[in-house]
Amino acid sequence: MMRSRNIVTAGWLLLFLALFTFQSEFVLAEAPGLSTTTSQIHKVDINKASALEIATIPGLGSRKSEAIVEYRKVHGPFKAVEDLKNVSGIGDRLLHRIRAYIEIGPGASN
Repeated sequence: MMRSRNIVTAGWLLLFLALFTFQSEFVLAEAPGLSTTTSQIHKVDINKASALEIATIPGLGSRKSEAIVEYRKVHGPFKAVEDLKNVSGIGDRLLHRIRAYIEIGPGASN
């Protein structure tokens, strides 16, 4: 009796996993604009963007985006992405997570 119950439980578990896997693949394939490639990432030029635009970068909120704009006003344009570590609250870990979303525009040469 116990063995048959274990087999039934295992069968339900396998069925659930199969359905869940199929459904996830279907949702990912059908979602418009959803891409897992980095070529689809919208980059933000931190030398030109407003605090509101910078806040769209995943991992940055309004406080850090305002701090970036304030730092830029005081110190001038960023010359490299690594310069963001000079902004209060941005360290190596956060910079690593947001690097793909940031670009340094022509303001860096001014």
